[in-house]
Amino acid sequence: MSKRIFVAGHNGMVGAALVRQLSKQENVDLVLRTRNELDLTSQAAVLAFFAKEKIDEVYLAAAKVGGIIANNTYPADFIYENLMIECNIIHGAHSSGINKLLFLGSSCIYPKLAQQPMSEQALLTGPLEPTNEPYAIAKIAGIKLCESYNRQFGRDYRSVMPTNLYGPNDNFHPENSHVIPALIRRFHEAKLKGQEEVVAWGSGKPMREFLYVDDMAEASIYVMNLDKAVYDENTEPMMSHINVGSGIDCTIRELVETVAKVIGFDGRVTFDASKPDGAPRKLMCINRINKVGWHNKITLENGLNKTYSWFENNQAKYRN
Repeated sequence: MSKRIFVAGHNGMVGAALVRQLSKQENVDLVLRTRNELDLTSQAAVLAFFAKEKIDEVYLAAAKVGGIIANNTYPADFIYENLMIECNIIHGAHSSGINKLLFLGSSCIYPKLAQQPMSEQALLTGPLEPTNEPYAIAKIAGIKLCESYNRQFGRDYRSVMPTNLYGPNDNFHPENSHVIPALIRRFHEAKLKGQEEVVAWGSGKPMREFLYVDDMAEASIYVMNLDKAVYDENTEPMMSHINVGSGIDCTIRELVETVAKVIGFDGRVTFDASKPDGAPRKLMCINRINKVGWHNKITLENGLNKTYSWFENNQAKYRN
């Protein structure tokens, strides 16, 4: 008998990767809804959806996301919409008797000055990065919602916290994108225009960790399917989330040079040290997920090649 699996946010980068992975499995019946078909911020709509569809498992990948500018400009939108989505789906799943759910969070849940690498135990030990605090608060609430329904009702709701993700279906907008899609677009356009130089922001010294989104999807499914005794043995009731990352970071300079190589840009690459660097290092501790048997497979250069290939085939979306 097929499992009916609802992937909330299936058109996003992570949701689309989950659909790619889950559709390869036998006896899986994917249930998908666009924003126009189901408003996840409406409790009534979500409750009616769950009552009708008889779902077995939920992957909660839906979220309102954006870069620093968007987070700073629309903080109320970010905290409100993300809280509503999480509350409606997690409570709706419980109300309709769904026992298995996986919530996807973000590394921004950890304090701005968390010890590196950032372990799960760092949660709620210090102030958050101010620019995305509303978004981070919503993601922390999602973890605590899952834990609370587990403690009070015996549900099996789990949470995974990814490091910086990239890959197909990423946002390549010139102002609102994150570092990898922004660099891919910038070097691609520089190559097409025959530019001799590309200037990258900052000193190039900060270190960042990146994970290809299909690795994240595989890790999510792996954690969802872990035997409950194994999951419980390697987590804590009130610190139950699991970090997902590569465990390897690189300098921004190394990243920029690798992207230039992948794109085939032959000009000069320089760094504008007058621009902000951000935190000196952000690396996830992945001892928990390694201990339960999952390790990432896709190297940074391989993932960048895959992402650039996807971007080239989908450029029509990013011409403005």
